[in-house]
Amino acid sequence: MSYKPDEATIASYLYGELDPKELDKVNEYFFTNPEELKKLEELRDIRTILQKVEDEEVIAPPIFLDDKTPFKPFWNSVYFKTVMSIAASLLLIMVAGKFLGTEVNVNDGELKISFGGKATPTTKPIQEQVLTPSQVQAMINSSLEKNNEVISASWTNSQQKLNEAVKNNLAVNSKKIDDLMKTTSKASEEQVRMFVASLQNDNLKLMKDYLQLSSTEQKKYVENLLVDFSKYLQEQRNQDLKLFQTRVNSIEKNTDLFKQETEQIITSLISNSSVVKKQNSY
Repeated sequence: MSYKPDEATIASYLYGELDPKELDKVNEYFFTNPEELKKLEELRDIRTILQKVEDEEVIAPPIFLDDKTPFKPFWNSVYFKTVMSIAASLLLIMVAGKFLGTEVNVNDGELKISFGGKATPTTKPIQEQVLTPSQVQAMINSSLEKNNEVISASWTNSQQKLNEAVKNNLAVNSKKIDDLMKTTSKASEEQVRMFVASLQNDNLKLMKDYLQLSSTEQKKYVENLLVDFSKYLQEQRNQDLKLFQTRVNSIEKNTDLFKQETEQIITSLISNSSVVKKQNSY
């Protein structure tokens, strides 16, 4: 079976960590496979370039956590619904007033709204003022602007609180990641080598177990195949013997029948010849 080093062996070869026996095998493999040797040279070039690159501080990536309060669209907010309800009510009043003849009068600081005709004042009006549709629309616009200012202020406050919460979470998570990176970087090179060596041993053990199991399974399969083939040959032989015995019996029966028919024919001929002789004698 041809030898082919795995990735761990090639990595150990690049870093000069192989024993002499394994090193000879790898050298022989690269000598017989120029294409793999070319790939190895490319890996060496990449390793040389990486050695020249200076280490830089790694900045932890931002992590956005879900807020407990889900985001609601603008049209589902309570403020928007309230404003739209007020606007719809005022619009309904205006439409109803158009059909019912509504009149709005302002007398002496009092606002009077009447439906179905002119109101009869109990006292003499000092000055009659009627709100025009443009003035009503201006009042609605003013109310909407105030509500929009309240909603904008509430949104600004909520956004500030959300930004502060995100910043706090980012700071805490960044600190945790930095501590984790520092702890990981403290692992010595010897520990890394021991880990790689344990991985190599585990892989070698698994490969041996697999080959042994595969060999045992193949042996059982071949034995079962030979037993089945022997049974098949024996069954075929028995069937051939039965067929041959049947044919022999058939031949014997045909021979006996032929003998009987021949004897009958001969007897008939003899009897006929005697009768003919008697007739000739008379």
